[in-house]
Amino acid sequence: MESFVSYSRSPKQLPVYVNLKVQMTNRVLIVDDSRPMRELIKMTLAGVAEVVGECADGADALAGYEETRPDWVLMDWEMRTDGLTATRRIVKAHPEARILIVTQHDDEELREAAIEAGARGFVLKDDLLALSSFLEKR
Repeated sequence: MESFVSYSRSPKQLPVYVNLKVQMTNRVLIVDDSRPMRELIKMTLAGVAEVVGECADGADALAGYEETRPDWVLMDWEMRTDGLTATRRIVKAHPEARILIVTQHDDEELREAAIEAGARGFVLKDDLLALSSFLEKR
């Protein structure tokens, strides 16, 4: 999405903005096997990030990443092809990739495994507002 401003001026008036598009600072790819969860994440990110793609399984995540080149991948953990495996694949092919694990499992071993796989962070699905805050700060 491009940013642009179009306006008209009259000598005695301030500019009148006719069309203004705001460019989102973060482009994200959502990888989650639950369509309702993907929709909830999209609603949570409205105004914070542009969703450039969705994948319903970790097996499709690498291709989705290569097609969309997002700033962040929001990766579920528990899918047919799990999120840690998908994270490893993406990071191996694209070391610059930034992946955030978004899961319902609050487990210290999973957090450690996610970091070892190359994830940059971990957000619980119970606290999706933290996801929005995380992306706003990046």
